[in-house]
Amino acid sequence: MSARHFDRRRLRAVRRAAELTQGDVAREVGVADPTVASWETGQSAPDGEKLPALARALGKSLDGLFPRSDPPDLTDLRCDAGYSQYQTKDLIGTRSAGPVANAERGKRRLKDGFVRPLADGYGVGVDELLAAQERSFGHEVPDPGRRDGAARGVPDSLAEKITYLLDHSYPGDQRPPSDAEIAASVNAHAGARVTSEDQVHALRTGAEETASPIVREGLAELFGVSPLFFQRDAAVARQVFEGLRLLASARTGALRTVEPRGVGGEALSEDVLAFLNEVVAELQERELPADGRDPDRDPGS
Repeated sequence: MSARHFDRRRLRAVRRAAELTQGDVAREVGVADPTVASWETGQSAPDGEKLPALARALGKSLDGLFPRSDPPDLTDLRCDAGYSQYQTKDLIGTRSAGPVANAERGKRRLKDGFVRPLADGYGVGVDELLAAQERSFGHEVPDPGRRDGAARGVPDSLAEKITYLLDHSYPGDQRPPSDAEIAASVNAHAGARVTSEDQVHALRTGAEETASPIVREGLAELFGVSPLFFQRDAAVARQVFEGLRLLASARTGALRTVEPRGVGGEALSEDVLAFLNEVVAELQERELPADGRDPDRDPGS
């Protein structure tokens, strides 16, 4: 199951930024006040079908607040529609939820007569529902309901971009910078106090979704990426993202050169392509042994 990612710290930060109490959220979601408190302290986590109502209560999109990295299975579609498994019996007109439960567990596929009513109830197409069913049975199926960028996990929001860089720019034992260290670096770049630890935390968790150009430039300098990565234009961001992904492959030796078409459905620009190939070549040179010979080449060549 490709469950959505629930971050208790982000939940708390977004709630506070919206100036809502735990009681306010609890009433909107239909749970007791202590339940929301337990979610924020990590003592428990909300059931998947509660996440849509929770996102609405906080004024955020479901994908933005609770991202999911992989295409959905049947359980995911049900939860995204806000239904408990028990409630699905009313959608398909049966006395029990057994048909849906069996399909979600990969035991028995849905009867043809149940597919359309369930798809309509979940607010998805029949093809999307059937693809999700195959995933519940352990089969890899492309998600027809997602764009290429989303299917590859391209970070979109500012919070997703910062999180991506924190997760992928510090391999091994390297420790990523704290919110306070990020703020200090951005302020040093600006030559003035343009942000704070709390503001960086708000950007990283999604409680704040915009940043000034100087803050974006400072973030780019800190993480060693092009300032274009933090621009709102999705195509530009995807170009930089693909570059980062290719460089990661180069570091592991899985890439020798970058083809003109790049990767995915979009070609990389000539400037990006030339830059990437230069960096790939430099990385390969650095990894050659002291005698300058390439260990992957035939000794006789």
